[in-house]
Parts: sequence; structure tokens; C-alpha cells
Amino acid sequence: MHGEYKTPGGKLIAVDFEVHDGTLRDVAITGDFFLYPDEALSLLTGALEGASVELSEAEFAHEVRVAMPRDAELLGSSPEAIGAAVRRALAADADASDDA
Repeated sequence: MHGEYKTPGGKLIAVDFEVHDGTLRDVAITGDFFLYPDEALSLLTGALEGASVELSEAEFAHEVRVAMPRDAELLGSSPEAIGAAVRRALAADADASDDA
């Protein structure tokens, strides 16, 4: 699945993942945002790995925020944007399933 969200006045966030047994798997976060240190990206993807597809946008954002190290900076975007991208991917999949 693939979802995108452009932060107003900011950068694009894209999230790709698979769903297995109602949880996110093989999560990848990409986009034109900046994240310092670079190593923090694995912590953000790890925060979503195994998360339930039933979580709300705010709950996905909370998981990402909690996983961010105190010294990390997500410039041009936010945990909320990542949560929005995940929900958009899940909604697009639900819409596609409804059309089938």
C-alpha cells in the first residue's frame, strides 16, 4: 500500500507498507523531508511496524512521536503527516476493495 501527505507549507511524506493479519509490515517512509540524525528513520519505521490497521491517524502519529529520539529533528513535516499518509493508504485500499 502507498499513501502520501504534503504538509501545508512543508514537504511530502510517503509511506509504503504491506498488511498482514491486520498489522502494518515492511514499512518504508520516504519523501522530500529532512530528518536529523538520518539514523532516526529506522526508529520511525519501527514505530509503525506491527501497528494495527485499526489505529487512527492521531494514534499512528503518537507512535511515531514516541519513537523519535529527543535530539531528532523532522524538518518540513511532522509525525501527524506520517499518520495522515498511513491513513490515506489504508483508506485508498478500502476504496479499491469496495470497487471490486
